[in-house]
Amino acid sequence: MATTFQVNGSSCSVEAPDNALLLDVLRDTLGLKGTRFGCGQNQCGACHVLIDGKSQPACDTPLWSVAGRAVVTIEGLGQPDAPHPLQTAFLNEQAAQCGYCLSGIQMSAAQLLATNPDPDEAAVRNALDKHLCRCGSHNRIVRAVLRAASALRAASALRAASAMRTAGSAE
Repeated sequence: MATTFQVNGSSCSVEAPDNALLLDVLRDTLGLKGTRFGCGQNQCGACHVLIDGKSQPACDTPLWSVAGRAVVTIEGLGQPDAPHPLQTAFLNEQAAQCGYCLSGIQMSAAQLLATNPDPDEAAVRNALDKHLCRCGSHNRIVRAVLRAASALRAASALRAASAMRTAGSAE
């Protein structure tokens, strides 16, 4: 049975068994290895992706359930030549040790920042609570998310100021 959905902004159609899991299709069929297999039981958060903007575990999400929906993996969050502010902040804060958990963490952080552009530390910790990082990088991860939020707000303010200047000069 073919399932058609969007992955990182591109439409794709995948032939897979009825019981296929999104994680397996992303990694094995589509070659998107950034989404990690952690526990396979929706307990660790390593496999999180954005499905219609909401961070969800791919390890227990049946492929059929994403038909007609938009899926974003870590590969779609930013590009090597234009990383997402979260990716830049994680590098600047040296938030990674082994990095295995970070793709899932960044997906949940992206959802948080899309819905709350000015989170406090408690909001970040709450949004990332379901994610396990065995390396103990939690404090650096939280700092990175707060740094990314600040960068996104600054970029938004610059865009707004530029739009106002453009609108003012058109009059």
